This record gives sequence, C-alpha cells and structure tokens, in this order.
Amino acid sequence: MKLLLDENLSRRVVPFIQDAFPESTQVALLGMENCPDKDIWHYAKAHDYVIVTKDSDFYEMSLLYGQPPKIIWLKIGNQTKAATIRALTEKSVEIERLLTAENKACIEIY
Repeated sequence: MKLLLDENLSRRVVPFIQDAFPESTQVALLGMENCPDKDIWHYAKAHDYVIVTKDSDFYEMSLLYGQPPKIIWLKIGNQTKAATIRALTEKSVEIERLLTAENKACIEIY
C-alpha cells in the first residue's frame, strides 16, 4: 500500500514511512503543491495511492465520489514530524487490514 501525503503533512515524513508503505510520497514532491484537492484526488485514483490528510476535504470527497482512492484522516492535531511518523508506522498493520481486508473507504487515526 502506498500513501500520498496531503500538502498539510511534511514531505520530510516520506523517507521514514517507506519500510511500512513503500513508494509513498507527498504532493509537493510530485510538483502538485497548491493544486486543487480534486486534482490530487484524481492523481491518487489513477496511481493507486491512499490519501493521508489532516483535514475533512478528502473525506467529504469520498462521500461524494466513493472509492478509490481511500483516505487516512489523521486527527492527531498539530504534532511533530515524529508523531506523524509514529501514527502511521505503529498502526501500519491495522491500516492495511482496515483499508484492504475490511474495505473501509476512510479511516480516522487519533
């Protein structure tokens, strides 16, 4: 499973999640910073990414358009890069299970 981190998440997280989520990236690393959410949505869908975000925009899009892409909604507040990395890597097995085996469209991580 590969993740596409939204613009509201640091691109510096990417190298630290590669073991758990190979081929993951962040929108700015793709040259998509300041792109509309809909463009990011279509890119994630076309390239089989799971979108990771801290805001509700992509969740609302998933209600409107369905899946894919799937969404990981981080509800951890303004945390450090290390906290974001822990939230994703320490829950990687659960994330995989919920999004794949249970076919959830969106999961929230606190």
